[in-house]
Amino acid sequence: MPGRKLGRPTAHRNAMLRGLVTYLLENGSVETTLTRAKEVRSMAEKMITLGKKNTLASRRAALAYITKEDVVTKVFNELAPKYEARNGGYTQIFKMGPRRGDAAEMAIIRLVDEE
Repeated sequence: MPGRKLGRPTAHRNAMLRGLVTYLLENGSVETTLTRAKEVRSMAEKMITLGKKNTLASRRAALAYITKEDVVTKVFNELAPKYEARNGGYTQIFKMGPRRGDAAEMAIIRLVDEE
């Protein structure tokens, strides 16, 4: 559950966050506003943690939140093993400065590269 309302009704906010989390896990990075990025970080890290548990119940919980089945498969087969030795902190947020139109603080959220 988000800590911020983001100026949207509950159903719209939840759908937006689900879409952003799915896109982040699918592509590795997303450019969005800073407050949205902070909310997406929380849910994306929870999804990767579910992938590390790798049980039927955790897979179903991830399928209930992530909107694409192939992204859930990627989380369980690629991302979770990649972050197996890491206890949280799977994402990074980089501030980019204000957006041209409305001066909203922009940020890039991306998955951490294990090296």
